[in-house]
Amino acid sequence: MVDFLAENNLCGQAILRIVSCGNAIIAELLRLSEFIPGVFRLKDKADQQKYGDIIFDFSYFKGPEACEGKLEAKPELLDLDEEFRENNIEILTRFYLAFQSVHKYIVDLNRYLDDLNEGIYIQQTIETVLLNEDGKQLLCEALYLYGVMLLVIDQKIEGEVRERMLVSYYRYRARDLKSTGKLSYFLNCFMILAMVYVALYYGLFYFGLCSQVSAYPLPEHRSTALATQAAMLYVILYFDASILHTQQAKMREIVDKYFPDNWVISIYMGMTVNLAEAWEPYKAAKTALNYTLDIANVKEQANRYAAVTERVHSQVQQFLKEGYLREELVLDNIPKLLNCLRDCNVAIRWLMLHTADTACDPNNKRLRQMKDQILTDSRYNPRVLFQLLLDTAQFEFILKEMFKQMLSEKQAKWENYKKEGSERMTELADVFSGVKPLTRWGREKKFSPSMVTKLRATFLKLASALDLPLLRINQANSPDLLSVSQYYSGELVSYVRKVLQIIPESMFTSLLKIIKLQTHDIIEVPTRLDKDKLRDYAQLGPRYEVAKLTHAISIFTEGILMMKTTLVGIIKVDPKQLLEDGIRKELVKRVALALHRGLIFNPRAKPSELMPKLKEMAATMDGFHRSFEYIQDYVNIYGLKIWQEEVSRIINYNVEQECNNFLRTKVTLVVHHAQSLQLITCYIDQMNTWYDVKTHQEVTSSRLFSEIQDTLGTFGLNGLDRLLCFMIVKELQNFLSMFQKNVLRDRTVQDTLKALMNAVSPLKGIIANSNKVYSAAIAKTQKIWTAYLDSIMKVGQMQILRRQITNELNYSCRFDSKHLAAVVSRTCGLGYFFCAGVVCKRPADQIDWLPLVLGLLTLLKQFHSRYTEQFLTLIGQFIRSTMEQCTSQKIPEMPADVVAALMFLEDYIRYTKLPRKVRTNSLPSVYSAGCAVPAELQRTHI
Repeated sequence: MVDFLAENNLCGQAILRIVSCGNAIIAELLRLSEFIPGVFRLKDKADQQKYGDIIFDFSYFKGPEACEGKLEAKPELLDLDEEFRENNIEILTRFYLAFQSVHKYIVDLNRYLDDLNEGIYIQQTIETVLLNEDGKQLLCEALYLYGVMLLVIDQKIEGEVRERMLVSYYRYRARDLKSTGKLSYFLNCFMILAMVYVALYYGLFYFGLCSQVSAYPLPEHRSTALATQAAMLYVILYFDASILHTQQAKMREIVDKYFPDNWVISIYMGMTVNLAEAWEPYKAAKTALNYTLDIANVKEQANRYAAVTERVHSQVQQFLKEGYLREELVLDNIPKLLNCLRDCNVAIRWLMLHTADTACDPNNKRLRQMKDQILTDSRYNPRVLFQLLLDTAQFEFILKEMFKQMLSEKQAKWENYKKEGSERMTELADVFSGVKPLTRWGREKKFSPSMVTKLRATFLKLASALDLPLLRINQANSPDLLSVSQYYSGELVSYVRKVLQIIPESMFTSLLKIIKLQTHDIIEVPTRLDKDKLRDYAQLGPRYEVAKLTHAISIFTEGILMMKTTLVGIIKVDPKQLLEDGIRKELVKRVALALHRGLIFNPRAKPSELMPKLKEMAATMDGFHRSFEYIQDYVNIYGLKIWQEEVSRIINYNVEQECNNFLRTKVTLVVHHAQSLQLITCYIDQMNTWYDVKTHQEVTSSRLFSEIQDTLGTFGLNGLDRLLCFMIVKELQNFLSMFQKNVLRDRTVQDTLKALMNAVSPLKGIIANSNKVYSAAIAKTQKIWTAYLDSIMKVGQMQILRRQITNELNYSCRFDSKHLAAVVSRTCGLGYFFCAGVVCKRPADQIDWLPLVLGLLTLLKQFHSRYTEQFLTLIGQFIRSTMEQCTSQKIPEMPADVVAALMFLEDYIRYTKLPRKVRTNSLPSVYSAGCAVPAELQRTHI
């Protein structure tokens, strides 16, 4: 008879392709379940208010015209609906294709059964297929996989979400669905479950199949031997719920055979089910399970597996002693070794399944009692189980390597045990049923350095779970092999990363202790030291503690680097790269937390009050930096390179977020200063310091930026400078908005300004009766100047802050890298942002002089240079006209407004670096004006 799975057997190849497709569909559903757009859940009030009118459930089909009419009545909803379509149509299409493939799968399976009944496959009927071992197995898997698909959809993609996604796809692709006639098919995949009645009838007869009885021959291991078909039976029973509800005898027979000592099972790739919960609604099933769930039985099973765990743990530790597993001993004791391996895996599987967090509803009193019974009466310890898991995996790994070596050497004695040793070990090492519980145990936080060396074997053990879902896909030569392998391998690699992340966490726990010792306890030894003080600086206790912690860290990394490159599924995992990635991740988490805690401050606090907090945070960051530099040689990584890259990335990311949302800034110190300095301070340029106008107390100085430099480094100062640039742009935009509102749209102001321009024309001339002309214009536009002044001075204040940042960066560059700074300054003109200027501040004024000058400078720089020329010409005309009037009226002293205008002009020209002729072309000689020149003007040589 032709092999059922042979390529020329059309009947076997047809069902093989169906089963292969089923495994691929499940992988796609699991993959998509992680990318459900959150908006379809409509949990947030914001989402409900925004999208509630354009996302519909199945009630849409009761009156689609009415729903669409509501949208068309509101143009803003139509725009939102179109935007929503563009953003989500791709993922909706992918979900639709996945759901459609579920429907196509069951259609193909039913068609295959119909073809068998109708004799399409020559010499093959349902009876002959069921008589064939492979045929029975494939029919079983086909029905089982369909049930798994429905369970995955039901558990991973909520019903309301499925409805909303379906309706959205129908609305956006309605024409396509109607034209292809696929809408009804799509709906059926949610609403019709019992489409496999023919296969179900035969599905209850093959459960002696696919067992591992030969690998687990002992009666106490029966539940493990029949675990695969028990999971299949659990799924298939839902297709005929009458058995679960009413057929007491059948359910009692099923429980006695498959679930006498276990009630938590894994149905597919670690998807666990607690029968106590799942069968609660079914009378016959619940009654049949009562004996298994009896507390006395639970206690008995818990104690039995606890005793097995203690026994095999000591055996494995004995086997793993160096030099114990020699070739002669292995060949003479294969049955003993396999028995130990069998007991280990049985105990691990039972304990992981029956103590996993996902297996017990915290609100179910009976389940809590059962779980407490396992954790207390059995003297069960999670650390012992986790250690046993690592030891067992290492035990398996060593035996397999030895078997491979002995096979290659073709030893005669090995030939006698080849089948027993090799094939049995593969069956015993299978962890397909425990993937999800295993990931839970892998997150054991109390992770000792000695465990690290055993992780590679554990990961290889876990990778064996990929064999079953890929078996049929590989046999069918399906093109889905690569994508499914990549998905499951990616999930396993993700798990590996989570486990290995424990290592950086443990490292940083030790590193924090090192930081504390180096920062607070250990005194730095001076360059010169008196002999009698040597003992004081020795500090043997703290230094021994640092050495001890350093050794623990080095053991962690030594263990992981010994793993070498490991193939997890089809993905190669470089342990050194994983270690570096983990260290980066942990560094980012801890530094970000430190920055967050350090930069939380009272919004009303003065900048001087923040200095102690900055100093404290600077000490913390310095501790991180020094310890990272200290530890890099012991963990074989480029510590300072990682430090600079990650701190830079943290700061730049947060700066980017602040730049996008800086109006809601919460933790940026300089932003707070830029806002709090407005109109309550005076900036003294020579002192490079801000002072309170009323109390004359220092508010902040350049020392603030020195502290920020110590805390956040160059990256932080650059980020603050960039943020200030964004704030300046926003303030300039506000200024232009006010200008449009208060000037361009106000006819009164427009008429006043036109009249003023007529009065001062030509600009090169002298205005007759200038005092009257200017006073009248000022009086009519007085209401708009306050807002303009505030906006301009904010810009100026932020420019001063930017100058202080530049000065600090320049200084630190010259101090830390003087040679590099010298080269850069010659090639790119590195210099200060502004030169030193003159301050004019009268007690009666409410204007801080330098911010006003720099604010106007920044504003005018945004426009064509002719506006600057016109502005300076108008100032010159004001000075000449006022001085002419003073001369004619024989006023001996220069008016204060003229002094201020002259000083403004001088400072403006200095900061903009305009040629001096700009001033001399617009102004007469002050000394020939016939008025006394104030001392401050004499110093500026005007």
